Amino acid sequence: MSDPYVKLDIINEVGYIEFFHPAHNSLPGDLLAKLAQTITDAGKNEKIKVLVLQSGGNRTFCAGASFKELININDEATGKVFFSGFANVINVMRKCPKFIIGRIQGKTVGGGVGLAASTDYCMATKFAAIKLSELNVGIGPFVVGPAIERKIGLSGMSQIAIDANTFYSADWAKQKGLFTHVYESTEVLDEAVKTTAEHLCTYNTDAMLEMKKVFWKGTDDWDNLLAERAAISGRLVLSEFTKEKLKGFK
Repeated sequence: MSDPYVKLDIINEVGYIEFFHPAHNSLPGDLLAKLAQTITDAGKNEKIKVLVLQSGGNRTFCAGASFKELININDEATGKVFFSGFANVINVMRKCPKFIIGRIQGKTVGGGVGLAASTDYCMATKFAAIKLSELNVGIGPFVVGPAIERKIGLSGMSQIAIDANTFYSADWAKQKGLFTHVYESTEVLDEAVKTTAEHLCTYNTDAMLEMKKVFWKGTDDWDNLLAERAAISGRLVLSEFTKEKLKGFK
């Protein structure tokens, strides 16, 4: 695999949405837009009862935002648009009328942790360590913060946001409530995801929809909140501190 993609496969009424990018499944703006649209369309597809969000490759679920795009931001408006990419995906996941199962096969960083936190039921392997590295480059996990805080609490979110150099283990993420199960291998994870998703398809879709509304109660302001957070990051990325830090990634 070398070319980036977002694809949807429907198997036994389960919609498997998969994204891939050769740079450790980092997500540039065009791929985030495709992912948001694919989730929206799948939510409306009557052939699908449950969704699975997954990525290609074996050891990295998502490396977060694209540093190549980040380095080239030169004004606040462009910065806000850039950081709104993950905001848009989180919001369509929040509004999707179907349960979304997360399949996290490996390490995930920054925005990737936000995607995992925005699923309704998240399953992982023991290799799925998480990290919020944003402070390292002079910004912060502002856009993904609400989704992560919703799952692991303000204390857990602040811990990994401040300790921006450390990968926290999959077991830690499970203890905090981000992951529901942690498996020994991707093969075992895939079998568990398939079994769980297909079993959910036997449930009343109306009941699942109503449960999803309950799970996401109190987030109706997130369209505005995440846009405001994207603007904060868009401003901070222009700082001299961040510009100097990003030079090391060229």
